[in-house]
Amino acid sequence: MSRVGNQPVAIPSGVELKFTDGTLDVKGPKGSLTQPLPSEIAVEISDTEVKFSRDGDKPKLRALHGLARALVGNMVTGVTQGFTRELDIQGVGYRADTNGGTLNLLLGLSHPVNMVVPDGLKVSVENNTRIKIEGIDKQQVGQFAADVRKLRPPEPYKGKGIRYVDEYVRRKVGKTGA
Repeated sequence: MSRVGNQPVAIPSGVELKFTDGTLDVKGPKGSLTQPLPSEIAVEISDTEVKFSRDGDKPKLRALHGLARALVGNMVTGVTQGFTRELDIQGVGYRADTNGGTLNLLLGLSHPVNMVVPDGLKVSVENNTRIKIEGIDKQQVGQFAADVRKLRPPEPYKGKGIRYVDEYVRRKVGKTGA
C-alpha cells in the first residue's frame, strides 16, 4: 500500500482541476499549472477531492502512485499559496541585487555573475545578502535555488558561500600550528 498515494488531495475553493488525455490542468488564484500524469494511475476528480488508484502491486506502479499524488498535491498548493525558497549569502564582499529579470551576484570571483530569472519566478533581495525566490511551481523554485547555491556552496572552514536559510553547515577545525 502506498501511504502517500492513498491519501486524497483536498481541492480548496477557487481551484479548478481538469484531466484530459493524461494531462492535469490546475487553475487557482495565483495562476495555472499543467502536468502530465502516469497513464498507469487512475485519477478520480470529485467536487472536494482528487483520489488516485492503481491496478496492481508492482514496485513501479507503487512508486508512480505516490508520485502522481505528490505532483497533484504540489500543484494545488502552488496555485493557492505558492512556494518560497530563501538563500543567505555569507562572506566579506559577497552580495546580490536584482535588476529587472536578472539576479546579479558578487561572490569573490573575478567577474560578477548575472543569472536570468526564469519566467514564472519572482526574485527579491533583502539587505544585499538574503535572496528570496517565489513561484507557483515547486520544481522550478527548487531548481533555480539549487542553481544559485551551486555558484558558491558554503565551505566548511569559514562558512563562506551561499546557503539555504534553514541549512546547517558543519564547520571543521583548521590546521593547528606546531
